[in-house]
Amino acid sequence: MNKSFNYGRALIVATTLTLSVACSSESAQNTTEDGSNPIEVMLPGHSTDLPQDDSPVLVALEEETGRDVTLNWVPSTSYDDKFNIMLASGELPTLLVIPSKTPSFVNAARSGAFWDLTPYLDEYPSLSQMNETIKTNASIDGKTYGIYRGRALGRNGVTIRQDWLDNLGLSQPETVDEFIEVLRAFTNDDPDGNGQDDTYGFVTSKGAGSFITMQTWMGLPNEWGETDEGKLMPTHTFPEYVDVLTTFREMYADGLVNTDFAVKDGASSPDEVINGKAGVLIGVADHAQRVQEAIIEQGGEGIVDAMQPPAGPKGQRAVPTSGYNGLIAISKKAVPTEEDLKGVLTFLDQVNSEKIQNLLDFGLEGRHYEKEADYLVRTEDTALLAEMNSLNQLLMYIPRLDRITVEQTPIRQKVADVQKANEEIIVANPAEPLISDEYAKNGAQLDKIVDESRIKYIVGQIDKNQLNAELERWMKVGGEEYIKEINELYSQGN
Repeated sequence: MNKSFNYGRALIVATTLTLSVACSSESAQNTTEDGSNPIEVMLPGHSTDLPQDDSPVLVALEEETGRDVTLNWVPSTSYDDKFNIMLASGELPTLLVIPSKTPSFVNAARSGAFWDLTPYLDEYPSLSQMNETIKTNASIDGKTYGIYRGRALGRNGVTIRQDWLDNLGLSQPETVDEFIEVLRAFTNDDPDGNGQDDTYGFVTSKGAGSFITMQTWMGLPNEWGETDEGKLMPTHTFPEYVDVLTTFREMYADGLVNTDFAVKDGASSPDEVINGKAGVLIGVADHAQRVQEAIIEQGGEGIVDAMQPPAGPKGQRAVPTSGYNGLIAISKKAVPTEEDLKGVLTFLDQVNSEKIQNLLDFGLEGRHYEKEADYLVRTEDTALLAEMNSLNQLLMYIPRLDRITVEQTPIRQKVADVQKANEEIIVANPAEPLISDEYAKNGAQLDKIVDESRIKYIVGQIDKNQLNAELERWMKVGGEEYIKEINELYSQGN
């Protein structure tokens, strides 16, 4: 769910855009007097060496789509600021990469600055295959104001020291109970065989993301869940919540997790697995490949693996990502008519073809890569790479295709398999697309109560009665109003 709004600033931007769209006397047409078919795109650049107009990859894109494509690159580090300036000015290009559902974008969309694409998507071969969960997550008020840039929905997983399992004669855990026993063995049974008491089960950080993920494995909803009466309620209001936290409290007391997790920076968590201190890291599954590669780079012999979540009382349950990284939105000022809109949607549909996905991801065969067997080898020539750097920012990956790619190591292939399999067991957050005014006002305080009480209870600073008192306080300082608004928004979309 979108949680961080500055409504005063957003309203000014939205008003400016509405006036700009309404008062514009000159419309940019899809076909100009010279017969060209222009598409202008604003997108982030993640390199200092970016494709110019004569890039052979860009030329190939224009030939494939029949459009004259102009790319307005903005450094990724300043993209948000530039994006808000463009919104405020009302001078918008055909297409804009929208970093996230910021307040300025949401209010501009509601005010009519961008096309509502909902009625049109089924007309296009690729766009009609949008994943429904991701499309819902990316929506505003139940409407699609931009084509999501797809990312792995089932990306989260478990990184585990396979060599430690082997040393202890253990199999990968299949249930949550087995998982906890593996953590206990990693803590108490000298899994690295060095004769020292210097290992522990799993590493987590001050965000406590591992605990939040595990509570979903153990049967709780993903942030919000539906009661038997059909009402949406936050996870901490479900009766099982305290019991699950009590299990975490016992795990902490038994030394199965790093004692400094409440203050630990998440960026350093993988180092604990790399350096042979922790046996498990819960987060994105692709941590496994980076951890393995780091161990090899350091000359170590450790072996890690990636695995799906273990099964809890409700079976296997994976916490999904939102499934997208920003949107590509279509400006109504630059694309004033429905006929123009359909032409731009055709372009976006073409970009999702396998041929153009490969083009923008890898460039041109024989120039930017060579094929070897069933994989490709990319050039290391920086001048050639500059012809295609960041062009993948145009990609939406709809649908996600099994395409030729770089050579896969066993751990990279396992990560891909885990992420794909996870898509079958994700537990969606039904409130993900809902945009709450109450949360905008009180969200920081409400989150602080839940987050701090969770940590304090796990580490033993408060007891069960004090935990329940904090959860009751959450209701009194704005939680009840927040729940009421979320359910009103939810009922409007169902």
